[in-house]
Amino acid sequence: KKSEASAAMAKADINPKSIHRAKKWSDDVENLYRFQQAGYRDEIEYKQVKQVDTVECWPETGFVKKLQRRDNTFYYYNKQRECEDKDVHKVKVYVY
Repeated sequence: KKSEASAAMAKADINPKSIHRAKKWSDDVENLYRFQQAGYRDEIEYKQVKQVDTVECWPETGFVKKLQRRDNTFYYYNKQRECEDKDVHKVKVYVY
């Protein structure tokens, strides 16, 4: 049987309470950048849409390794940082 959290996630369309732009780079901002490039708000929305429990990450850095877009094509990401300083402000941070 599914865990409480994934069951709650599956049934509820979890909507963010608020949103702001990232001010400085961090590991979290890096991963948000990757989800948003692939067309999702964040990990929560990705897991909801794709009905998956885990996201493939690089063990060394913890950054997202690959994501499946809504049209089912795959995005592959580098082990190292990809979100440059000039792109940090484009990243949307959702608060639940």
